[in-house]
Amino acid sequence: MHHRTVEELMSRDVVRARPDTPFKELVRLLEENDVTAVPVVDELGRPAGVVSEADLLRKSADQSDPSGRTPVPHLEAWERAKAEGSRADELMSAPAVCARPEWTVVEAARLMETQNVKRLPVVDEADRLVGIVSRGDLLRIFLRRDEAIREEITGDLLRHTLGIDPRDVTAEVRDGRVTLTGTLGHRSLIPVLEQLCRGVDGVVSVSGNLGYRTDARDAATGT
Repeated sequence: MHHRTVEELMSRDVVRARPDTPFKELVRLLEENDVTAVPVVDELGRPAGVVSEADLLRKSADQSDPSGRTPVPHLEAWERAKAEGSRADELMSAPAVCARPEWTVVEAARLMETQNVKRLPVVDEADRLVGIVSRGDLLRIFLRRDEAIREEITGDLLRHTLGIDPRDVTAEVRDGRVTLTGTLGHRSLIPVLEQLCRGVDGVVSVSGNLGYRTDARDAATGT
């Protein structure tokens, strides 16, 4: 079973900033390149942090409202320091949360979720920036064709991984939703097959009504 990797999904032409890039230049980088964040790299090309629109907007949020309609938000000391910053290394969120090219979509998505970030700079063995992967990039796996998903389940999972004759179990795939029908040799194989199908790139859900010929619990009790 082949999982698409971060290297296959990431953007390689990465807009980047240097630690001394001034505030207005950062705004210009985002605007001219139609991106919402840029990694900040050192002289060796290693990400030190990421500057996002949210980081830059702290400066506007920290200004008083001439109309008096909205109060100045309370900022923690570190937030106020960032709001008062004027260059990338003062404004960025650090350290940079990074991914590796060989990671699977699952690994990258889990890191984004646990760290509450929308993108990950991708670094090589020397921690040099080689790309960037976003939530949108990871979601592209769900654009995979239904026929490609069905072929992987039928060939890789059923025949090669589990040794099941595809004539015994059929997989119907529609809009990424997999429906399994047929009969397996053992009851214990049902959750195994369903779990493996959920791990196929592009699968949205797995359902079905699978039967079985023998049950290990019945054999143990002699029934």
